[in-house]
Amino acid sequence: MSAVRVEPAGALVGHIAVPGDKSVSHRALLIGALCDGVTRVRGFGASGDTLATLGVVRALGVEVEHDEDELTVHGVGLRGLRAPDDTLDCGNAGTSMRLLIGILAGQSGTFELTGDESLSRRPMERVAEPIRRMSGRVETTDGHAPVTITGSDALHGIEYALPVASAQVKSAILLAGLNADGATTVIEPAQTRDHTELMLEAAGARVRRRPASVTVEPAGRLQLDEVVVPGDVSAAAPFIVAATLLPGSELTIHDLGLNPRRTGLLDVLERMGARLSVFNRRKIAGEWVGDLEVRASELTGTRVTADEVPRLVDELPLFALVAGLARGESRVDGAAELRVKETDRIESVTDALRPLGVRIRASDDGFTVRGVPSRPNGGRMTAAGDHRIAMVGAVAGLVSREGVDVRDAEAAAISFPGFFDLLESVSRR
Repeated sequence: MSAVRVEPAGALVGHIAVPGDKSVSHRALLIGALCDGVTRVRGFGASGDTLATLGVVRALGVEVEHDEDELTVHGVGLRGLRAPDDTLDCGNAGTSMRLLIGILAGQSGTFELTGDESLSRRPMERVAEPIRRMSGRVETTDGHAPVTITGSDALHGIEYALPVASAQVKSAILLAGLNADGATTVIEPAQTRDHTELMLEAAGARVRRRPASVTVEPAGRLQLDEVVVPGDVSAAAPFIVAATLLPGSELTIHDLGLNPRRTGLLDVLERMGARLSVFNRRKIAGEWVGDLEVRASELTGTRVTADEVPRLVDELPLFALVAGLARGESRVDGAAELRVKETDRIESVTDALRPLGVRIRASDDGFTVRGVPSRPNGGRMTAAGDHRIAMVGAVAGLVSREGVDVRDAEAAAISFPGFFDLLESVSRR
């Protein structure tokens, strides 16, 4: 378990680009594998999670050429994946495992999905149950991984109302629907990220989108010539937060994904008083992309409601830190989903920030923070194997008085290899 010492910074200054969006990178690999012909992926965000997906796709018989941030995926068609002799190891990648349950339900053969200790604690029945309603054969291990899927050519479309807003569950059902008989509709309690729908539309699938639901029709074939992966807004979030909190900061993040279902943190920060400006906004293959300029500003506390949570669920641990340095009280409600991430993130972020001087109190489905607009003291914290908590610790070190020792800091590489080096490169002492 390694530790990284993050010293206080005076400001964040410069121009950066962050790795390609992890969610889009996963889907480019998985949907590209189901296409006819070659899919070229530019800007692939290589990380522990996405490389696990790459390994699984190759094990399923798909040839993938990987050259730095570019992939060439030689698709095998909608029903062309092959069952390997060994298990399929998804590592820590929950997106990979959940989407694969939907994809493999319509293939030929038997497939077993496994993951690391963290992934094996995360709930999988939320995906397995609707796939079974489609006549898919899915077995979990007490609701968790390992998961065994016995493929079938007799799936049928369903209309399914998600009990909990989840882009991963929605995507798994839609991907199973490509090989089903009849239309498949997913009804959402709140809008979640829509990368799957956008990519399926680009590949030629018939997708109907409404404010509260999405429908996919069975597909005869898919073709996706190119995917350009924008910068990951979740990877950019620590830099955005640090630049907002450190006086004198002027930071520009280029080619950033600005999908409105992913930019909840930006909306919340602006509501708190942050100075954020977007330039060069354009749309690439249905995804909004732009350059984001961040300047330091004083912030006022706010409340994040349950309806907002899906649009910034991965950034809520960072919001806890922001709230700790804002004026007044902040609160998050309706975020029980944080308890079934890589760690119980409600407890993890509370345990990490409280020793540093942030006045945070956990609740069943969120937390409350009493902000003080001054730098916290600093000290020690542990990431507990969670990449998002490791990044919170790094930003806490930058904005602290005395610096922070972040234990288990290597967890950041799960989503962002090179995170600490890039952060150091724009930090001014």
